[in-house]
Amino acid sequence: MKQDVVPQRIADHELLRAPTHDDLPPLDHCAILLDIDGTLLDLAPTPHEVVVPPGLDQVLIALQQRASGALALVSGRSLADIDRIFAPVRFAAVGGHGAEMRINPDTDVASVQAPPINEQLKQRLAAIAALDPRILLEDKGYALALHYRQAPHAERAIYEAVSVIRADLPSVPFEVLPGKAVCEIKPAGVTKASGVHELLRHPPFRGRRPMFIGDDVTDETVFAIMPDLRGVAYSVGRHATGVNGFFAAPCDVRRWLAQWLVRP
Repeated sequence: MKQDVVPQRIADHELLRAPTHDDLPPLDHCAILLDIDGTLLDLAPTPHEVVVPPGLDQVLIALQQRASGALALVSGRSLADIDRIFAPVRFAAVGGHGAEMRINPDTDVASVQAPPINEQLKQRLAAIAALDPRILLEDKGYALALHYRQAPHAERAIYEAVSVIRADLPSVPFEVLPGKAVCEIKPAGVTKASGVHELLRHPPFRGRRPMFIGDDVTDETVFAIMPDLRGVAYSVGRHATGVNGFFAAPCDVRRWLAQWLVRP
């Protein structure tokens, strides 16, 4: 029987190694938590252009079954957008950077962890998109994202404009999340980590050791709580602080997940 041990975290000065399945608790003891964009799926010019590669949904379904349902997607996207991408398959999910959550993928019942973004703040932020027609504004309900992948020169102007809004609206609590060619604004106090903590309080996730894979700055809050949860964390595309290993690209994550299924 595989020994159930907590793997050593990788120190900042050490070279991150490729993950191995020997690091993981058995599937029937594991809660599988996966970011989407840049982790499971390759990035695209716009969020609506991402593609689920053939066979990935079946791998996720099989892992979900082997883990007795304890698999969830953890994303900045809304639950509705997550369902759109993976349709017709649905999964348990933490959406909106922890703002909303669905524990049972077979129901439409979702718990809301944060109020919608302040309307005045939303209007001010939406106006920033006028800086360049190639800036894409994405309204997630609980957050607003300004994508500048097609206008990289606008990055500094976007963040300067957000700073002005913060100074003008000191009574509106919000956080700015820098990402890969995106500036995202969400209500303060809600994070992917708070969403994961809440998710792990409920069956089938309760009592299991989490395994989380993420790629972006917004995933660092989850990386940070894994040691306290006796969990395992991996980063994708960059050497993040405190993780157990590193994947070069989403295709490596997908291959590794498929291989996990066939291990004894």
